Amino acid sequence: MSTRSFRKLEDLDAAAVAYASRAEALPAAGLAVEREAFTVECLPLAHRLAGRFRGRGEPVEDLEQVARLGLIKAIDRYRPSRGSFTAYAVSTISGELKRYFRDTAWAVHVPRPVRERVLAVRQSRTQLTGELCRTPTVAELAARMGVTEGAVNETLVANGGYSPASLDAPSAAGAGATARTLGDRLGASDDDLELVDDKVTVAGLLMRLPARERQLLAMRFYGNRTQTEIAAELGISQMHVSRLLNRALSWLREAMLSDTPPRWTATAVAPGLRLSVDREGGVLTVRVKGEIDRDCAPRLRGCLRHAVATTGVERMVVDLAGVALLDAAGVTVLVDAASAAAAAGVELRLANAGPHVRPTLKLCGLAGLTGG
Repeated sequence: MSTRSFRKLEDLDAAAVAYASRAEALPAAGLAVEREAFTVECLPLAHRLAGRFRGRGEPVEDLEQVARLGLIKAIDRYRPSRGSFTAYAVSTISGELKRYFRDTAWAVHVPRPVRERVLAVRQSRTQLTGELCRTPTVAELAARMGVTEGAVNETLVANGGYSPASLDAPSAAGAGATARTLGDRLGASDDDLELVDDKVTVAGLLMRLPARERQLLAMRFYGNRTQTEIAAELGISQMHVSRLLNRALSWLREAMLSDTPPRWTATAVAPGLRLSVDREGGVLTVRVKGEIDRDCAPRLRGCLRHAVATTGVERMVVDLAGVALLDAAGVTVLVDAASAAAAAGVELRLANAGPHVRPTLKLCGLAGLTGG
């Protein structure tokens, strides 16, 4: 199994859309190559899902094989109109694994040596039945297999775990239309039953989030409030609400697919923006703490422009270690600061960007200012 680290789920979603668009125009041979390459790229996701079913008496290799089959089905059936590929793939692979346990696995946990002995008992019983023209006794089976009668009895009991009573078997006297089955005694199927496990998991993960993120999720998904309504009540911008929700939902999705939930790495800061300026020789350091959105961007722009125009330094470092959110307005401020610094002959560097800020800087072409 590949030990390569998980690709970000967003990367797999983008790769799936690209694969689907290319697949329509490719000949059969080219499509097979593309399909195999994308399947290999997605294997860590399938194996991670298979790992969630460990400890249920089935070999890990078998579970991973079933998960790979589900992955191939997801890739072949996926269309961008379905939405997120990873969400669709998780549902398809999990369904395939649950179907495997329902249709082919043992109904109860049975140790591997006993399961192997079950096969030997079946073979011996078939052979002895042909030789004796009757069903063999336990003693005869034990003698043929070279084991004790107790071991044979244990194996026969375990065999019932592989062939439990059918729900279609009659449960009472009757025939024809009047016959009742065991299945008739069960209630109607509940479509939400398969969601119980996910709901319990999410409930536990929500408690790992900071209070503000829990409040936002509760207002949005339990209170059915719009982002605009939430922003008005909390006194922040709608874009700020959108970023916070996306960040919390991305963390929840990653935690749901991980054996161990990742740390919540967002910086805990009060609303608003805090700026501090230090100078050492020809280097000016501007430390920014908070979330840079359209409400705070004008203040940061003024600070950076003033520093470039009046301090006369050779180098200015904008320390983003305390920044948990950078939206389009914040990016515009940094681009403006870079232009002003270049015009004044000042070297501008962006330092210590966190995991939620670095991708934005890279996407907007500012990675060159980070030195990375």
